[in-house]
Amino acid sequence: MPILIVLLAVAVFAQGTSEFMLAGLLPAIAADLDVTVPEAALLTTAFAVGMVVGAPLMAALARRWSPRIALSALLVGFIAMHVVGALTASFGVLLATRVVAALCNAGFLAVTLSTVSALVSPQRLARALAVILGGTTLALIVGVPAGAAVGAVLDWRATLWGVAVLSLPALLGVALAVPTRTDASTASRPSPAPAAAHAPSLRTELAELRRPALLRPLALGALVNGATFCAFTFLAPLVTERAGRDASAVPLVLALFGLGSFLGVWAAGRFGDRHARGILRFGGVALLAGWCAFALLAANPAALFALTFVQGALSFAVGSTLIAASIRAAVGAPTMSGSYATASLNVGAAVGPVLGGAAYASALGAVGPLLVSAALVAVAGVVAAVRRG
Repeated sequence: MPILIVLLAVAVFAQGTSEFMLAGLLPAIAADLDVTVPEAALLTTAFAVGMVVGAPLMAALARRWSPRIALSALLVGFIAMHVVGALTASFGVLLATRVVAALCNAGFLAVTLSTVSALVSPQRLARALAVILGGTTLALIVGVPAGAAVGAVLDWRATLWGVAVLSLPALLGVALAVPTRTDASTASRPSPAPAAAHAPSLRTELAELRRPALLRPLALGALVNGATFCAFTFLAPLVTERAGRDASAVPLVLALFGLGSFLGVWAAGRFGDRHARGILRFGGVALLAGWCAFALLAANPAALFALTFVQGALSFAVGSTLIAASIRAAVGAPTMSGSYATASLNVGAAVGPVLGGAAYASALGAVGPLLVSAALVAVAGVVAAVRRG
């Protein structure tokens, strides 16, 4: 695997850590900046919205730049926003930095996915994307707990400094190693010509979104990721309220989900290039059955621990395979394909928790989000069945 892809994964790890880590630091942020906890929670919402909007917007703005310039500029912006956020005493400024950081994060991931798809042969696409997405799963396993620990020992500002420092080696690697042009026909062989020299027009690339062959994997990705983050967001109350465990068990459950997700991404990378259809078909059925079983057995601690791991693995195996499928389908959008995949995943990540919150607030309680996750995967199954029809 080219070292460049590993460096890009490091950057994605830092960005994934930033996306998720503040959720555990909201009380400290609220106290320090003299806002309520619900107001502080807007930091998470702002980041999610910025990711959805930023993927296509930043990819469109950067499509005439070389991959090296685009990725370097986006990473510089991401680092700068964390420095400003760590220094400010204003909640409004901090909120603005989260929006801009999300725009940079989304643009970076979108350009990265498009660049990687051009750097590797089609037979190795799923494996390369799995390395990139492995940065996100490692953020869940290592980055978020580490951020919480740093925040507890020092303060929440230290976590922002940590993300900025962690991003610096990736910036150096991107500036030195990313080619000025990628060409899918000569995978992993850079050319000095600008990347956009032979790219279709933006209108042509946007027209790809009319094609059902592309819309289907994007819709499936949004539904599956919505189900994933609907359940993930409410794992803590599921542990304490439904299973009756102490709050000290929550980190273990989150770690199990993260480990499962890492295994799922690995499996998608290892087998997704040759067995994508099987992963989607059998993995989708297993995912639906798993969410239903989770809702029925969540009161049993052993079942909760086991199903958290299994569902994390299935969710990311299916989700990663759908990302590769959507990029393969966007043959006429070489500079925008990564933004389409990024936006679809973040639509799910933004909408899923909202639906889960409504279910949690209902009479269903902590089991409600699991039922919503099952429903979202069931809808995905209907969409997939229509495709086969």
